[in-house]
Amino acid sequence: MRILVVEDDPDMSRFIARGLGEQSYAVDVAATGEAALEAATAAPYDAIVLDAMIPPPDGFEVCRQLRAQSIDSTILMLTARDSLADRIEGLDSGADDYLVKPFEFAELLARLRALLRRRGTRQYPVVEVGDLRLDTRSHRVTRGGDELQLTTKEYALLEYLSINSGRVMGREEIAEHVWNEQFDPFSNLIEVYIGRLRRIVDRERAVKLIHTIRGSGYILEPRDPAHSSMV
Repeated sequence: MRILVVEDDPDMSRFIARGLGEQSYAVDVAATGEAALEAATAAPYDAIVLDAMIPPPDGFEVCRQLRAQSIDSTILMLTARDSLADRIEGLDSGADDYLVKPFEFAELLARLRALLRRRGTRQYPVVEVGDLRLDTRSHRVTRGGDELQLTTKEYALLEYLSINSGRVMGREEIAEHVWNEQFDPFSNLIEVYIGRLRRIVDRERAVKLIHTIRGSGYILEPRDPAHSSMV
């Protein structure tokens, strides 16, 4: 999943981005309201962590403009101001939730997960496809009861394919949700990671889950190996 962090304090921005990255999210950052609007209208984000007091336009105005453009990304607003009026302004501007600084990263993460579940991005804490089982809270993955060891990016890609199981996912769509804005669309990185996942998830298994649809992308679903194309 792809998240935009909008925060003008460099230390806070790095702290949040690093923590989210460690949780398998693809993270982009912006330091001003202008940069936030440009980023959020150029790429689809599952969620935006938006500081209220950023260089203009401020977070409240950014939120209003995004909602006016029908951008429905989940928005978690951050602020050092704790008055009732400020919380009301944040929610009225279109934010989904409001977190007051200082905060523990664990709380920010819990708020984001709750918002994403509410939005429907993650309808269930556990995703099962055939005998593959992903716990989206602990990031524990098993197949046929055997635990699979995945890197952060391998997990993020497998989770995205699993949540969208049965659908063909194109390279562009995968890049938008699993990688950040630094992703090189001309690289073969997606193919490399698909190859890694195949070795981990499908190796020595009679039923293959990860398949290539030539010219279209990839699909995750139990399928007769005779119908699976390999990259």
